[in-house]
Amino acid sequence: MEIQTASIRDLGALHRLEHACFEKDAWPLLDLIAVLTWPDVVRLKAVENGELVGFVAGDPRPSEDASWVATIGVDPRYQRRGIGRALLHACEEKTKLPRMKLTVRMSNEPAISLYEKEGYRSVDIWKRYYNDGEDGLVMEKRLQGK
Repeated sequence: MEIQTASIRDLGALHRLEHACFEKDAWPLLDLIAVLTWPDVVRLKAVENGELVGFVAGDPRPSEDASWVATIGVDPRYQRRGIGRALLHACEEKTKLPRMKLTVRMSNEPAISLYEKEGYRSVDIWKRYYNDGEDGLVMEKRLQGK
């Protein structure tokens, strides 16, 4: 597995990945185009055998002194192999801001466990954040040396 910078040429593969990972929460095409083209966004893909199998986007918010993990996902066929952790680390390394934040479904215990192991702590709950009304857990990590 190799982590590479993603580009607009990855739009089709990213669209398929979003639907495989998130179903009801998958981003529409216009949002995917934006994340692949917006200036300053960190966009990284995990590639295995020439196939996009994971993706992360880090959205810098200098006014908050933090970057947000806008989306992170690994193809279900490739999960539990450390790809999500590698993408998260790579995104953290690329950000220039001292904190990284993210939002995760309250019911996504495997993801919450991963984030906690990686040093993220719960800082807030956004009520009815997701399309189906589920709450979002906001987590934050202070990055070393930034």
